[in-house]
Amino acid sequence: MPRESLVARQQRAQRISRALKRLHPAKCALTHENPFQLLVATILSAQCTDVRVNQVTPTLFAKYESAKDFADASQADLEEIIRSTGFFRSKARHIIAASRMILEKHGGDVPRTIEELTALDGIGRKTANVVLGTAFGLASGVVVDTHVGRLARRMQLTRNTDPAKVESDLMELLPRSQWIEFSHRMIWHGRAICLARRPRCESCPLVPDCPGSRDHLPVRAVPPRIDVGHPKAVVP
Repeated sequence: MPRESLVARQQRAQRISRALKRLHPAKCALTHENPFQLLVATILSAQCTDVRVNQVTPTLFAKYESAKDFADASQADLEEIIRSTGFFRSKARHIIAASRMILEKHGGDVPRTIEELTALDGIGRKTANVVLGTAFGLASGVVVDTHVGRLARRMQLTRNTDPAKVESDLMELLPRSQWIEFSHRMIWHGRAICLARRPRCESCPLVPDCPGSRDHLPVRAVPPRIDVGHPKAVVP
């Protein structure tokens, strides 16, 4: 079977990106009104669905409106509001600590660099990428959440499981101008069509460029197998 070159995989990634653009909006699923609310919502989304987070944040943001409000919040009160998102103790601790750092070091404004954001308590690269891309339109990287990682492997755009390495692989395949929108659309696609257990490959227009679909289609509809190369990933 032919081995897919990096150039061929880049071309296939571009076709997938164009197809996703026709299918899904480039819109963040987390409800927010400003960068700080997005930061908090993204912290809450760890190991939790966006639907659940969106059910919690209206009450949360009605009580705490700014970084100062969160910095002064009672840990116990905050925990009670966000309890249903899971890991509520550590999330409350991270939100309060990050809010205090934003006040002390950034005058209450969410910073706009990957280095400054990841220096905040509880903020990893994924959260930083979400905030920079969605709130500020800055393409610092590709957001790799559960959906993006799972779809990227199923589409054989990567063989990695580590989010940082998956991100590096996708950054190599896509131009920077597409990094932000690609992640949003992959997330929507993972929820609507490319489901984890029973992907709807029979109705998915990405099938011709998705080698993983052959495991979920009737034999007569299976696309040709592609042997995906695996260049060593370098985390940026």
